[in-house]
Amino acid sequence: MRTLQARWPDTHLTWIIGKTEHALVGDIPGIDFIIFDKKRGWRAYQDMHRQLRGRRFDVLLHMQMALRASLISLLVDAPIKLGFDRARAKDGQWLFTNAQIAPREREHVLDSLYGFSDALGATDRVLRWDIPIPEAARDYAERLLPGDQPTLLISPCSSMAYRNWTVEGYAAVADYAIEQHGMCVVLSGGPSALEREYGAAIAQRMRHHPINVIGQTGLKQLLAVLQRSTVLLSPDAGPAHLATAAGTPVIGLYACTNPSRARPYLSDALVVNKYPQAVQARYGKLPDQLPWGTRVRDSDAMTLITVADVTAKLDRLLAEHAR
Repeated sequence: MRTLQARWPDTHLTWIIGKTEHALVGDIPGIDFIIFDKKRGWRAYQDMHRQLRGRRFDVLLHMQMALRASLISLLVDAPIKLGFDRARAKDGQWLFTNAQIAPREREHVLDSLYGFSDALGATDRVLRWDIPIPEAARDYAERLLPGDQPTLLISPCSSMAYRNWTVEGYAAVADYAIEQHGMCVVLSGGPSALEREYGAAIAQRMRHHPINVIGQTGLKQLLAVLQRSTVLLSPDAGPAHLATAAGTPVIGLYACTNPSRARPYLSDALVVNKYPQAVQARYGKLPDQLPWGTRVRDSDAMTLITVADVTAKLDRLLAEHAR
């Protein structure tokens, strides 16, 4: 969106977006948002039809490879419906488009999305988020982290449980951050039972007391807390990418998914990458010998990551900050 806004500042942009995602970015200026609430089931498509009736667009950027998004695309009146090239158009997306972006292989997800702006002629890429943060959310973050003490924010869980690192590992790194670097440690996450149990288990195993706000922060509050944190520790999960948008470095824990495809975009040097070893153990092949995006759906893969791997990344980051 920022690339398109920079190239054509007078162009009207409309974003069809999920209800949860709208809570995070729905106040970005210069964009008209249409909310799709998937919890309403088939009625959500009726809602979408009513909101789109009588509207015509010059082009639809079909950027999500999911059947739900393709069904919505049928309701959009646009002469050009631009999607991924045939090789990448998963879930039958190619059946719902009449134009495709240039084929590319083995790209990071964000780079693949830039293919849409490239196809429109906006080739000067703008990497900027500027997600508005309400004053109330900033106040919350300042109350939670009132001083300038360096902060390690741990978001331990992914929506896919097999991507989660061990409770013992998180607890050991948290204690190390406190004892060796004098850091404040905050545990964050959503309200699910698994995340609450994970946070409680980490806190119980630690020698020190973290600040545990799992299940207590909205997306805007989390964004504000991320901005006040020194670093985020996370597996392959949404908060890792939200931290990137907030300008906060991420120690990413990767064994089940390929970080070359899905790592925090600006924190390549801080990624703990055990994906090659996990792929070798699971498939007996190297990553380059497998389809792009192959996953290792085995929680044991994350045990390849050691505490020393993570603390070495933390030491490196803090040493660079001290220069």
